[in-house]
Amino acid sequence: MRLPSRATLLVSGLATSVVLSGCVGAKSAEDKSDPKANADAKDVTLVINANDVVGGKNAAEASWITEKVIPGFVKAQKDKGVTAKVTFNGSGVEDEQYKTKLELNLKTGSGSDVFAADGIWLGELASAGYVKPLKDVVGDKPASWDGWSQISKAVQQNLTFKDQLYGVPNGTDGRVLYFNKKLFAQAGLPESWQPTSWDEILQAGQALKKLKGVTPVQINAGVPMGEATTAQGFLPLLAGTGKPLYDDGSGSWQGDTQGVKDVLGFYQKLYGGGLGDPRMQQDKAGRDQSFAEFSQGKIGILAEGDYFWRSVICPSKEDCATTSMPDRDKVVGWAKIPAQKPKGGVNGQDFVSVSGGSGWMLNPKTKYPQQAWELMEFMASKEMQTELSKAQIRISARGDVNNETLKNDPLLSFISSEVLPLTTYRPSDEKYNEVSLAIQQATADVVAGKSPDEAAKTYSSSLEKAVGAEHVAGS
Repeated sequence: MRLPSRATLLVSGLATSVVLSGCVGAKSAEDKSDPKANADAKDVTLVINANDVVGGKNAAEASWITEKVIPGFVKAQKDKGVTAKVTFNGSGVEDEQYKTKLELNLKTGSGSDVFAADGIWLGELASAGYVKPLKDVVGDKPASWDGWSQISKAVQQNLTFKDQLYGVPNGTDGRVLYFNKKLFAQAGLPESWQPTSWDEILQAGQALKKLKGVTPVQINAGVPMGEATTAQGFLPLLAGTGKPLYDDGSGSWQGDTQGVKDVLGFYQKLYGGGLGDPRMQQDKAGRDQSFAEFSQGKIGILAEGDYFWRSVICPSKEDCATTSMPDRDKVVGWAKIPAQKPKGGVNGQDFVSVSGGSGWMLNPKTKYPQQAWELMEFMASKEMQTELSKAQIRISARGDVNNETLKNDPLLSFISSEVLPLTTYRPSDEKYNEVSLAIQQATADVVAGKSPDEAAKTYSSSLEKAVGAEHVAGS
């Protein structure tokens, strides 16, 4: 994942990528995993190598690792009669650099015992044989972990590939519709707004259109918005048509389907009907502009993730220098993203969302599979996840942690309780980035005036080049 700008960083909503290195005596890539290897070892050495730096990048998580995880895990092992030596080597690089090094280490068999990675990387790692399902690495032990009861099936999907669970989700997020209550009142719209269809979003937009100097609706579109177009706009809308972008079972992508054309048709109604600002979608700084305008009360409805609430429109100028909203807690409302029509979303849902996040995975070549699992289990425990949430406000993958740490934040509590149970995740397939670019161009074409049918055909053609015609489903 490239993070060249603040806008791209904001869309990710990803927990920090972390590597736990220490594959002492790692086996060759051809060797099979041995879940029982060194299971009774009394001396274990692990090295935590994270893309975190105390006082720098992801400082809160770096401090959590050094001050909570390491001493806590060492003590827990000592209580069992095991001497565990765990050290931490921090670094602070771009995610793409981290990913490249991670893949190289896994390929050569010198990678870390336990590592965290963006869930969107899973398909690529698994297809290359760099990672294996938990049961293949550790055996039956992960299946009996009591933590699964606190991680919803929807959130577990972030670390699932081809119906196999590869790790434990670490953190996540969710997309919602934010709206300005003051503008809603001026337009005669309810303060407790919750649309139940796309038409109701458009109707609210028409009411807001009457207000001078106000952009009614902002849903990211176009190429300059980058992944924000796909994750914040297109994918939640597509989930609302009843089918996800990628069918994991058949290995097919939606091409020139009715669902895709319906989504592009919705964009056309927004940007061709004067309910959104087309220029903002075509400007390299358009996303930052949308943030600024929402904070200034110039946008009525905006689709974004919880990062927008936490780090873009926070009340304090100290935390959000250029886009802070001192009256945020009184002025900003939020609503679930509705399906195209009631019961029309994936799994017959009324409402939908898309989430991102990272999670812990095991190196299949680890010398200590059982102890590596215990370390991952410890990091994902209620105690440790609570400590991490205290260090940095976040949505944990664990419901019990969120119930305690988010109770004083209404938006994050809402996402945890109302959005995560119905969310979906971006496809964990190595071709996703190319597909995402094709999606961005399709929305750009519609914003520029092309018809949804024409844009869908062009998109489908690009998709066939990226993934192969045999993997593209048509209408």
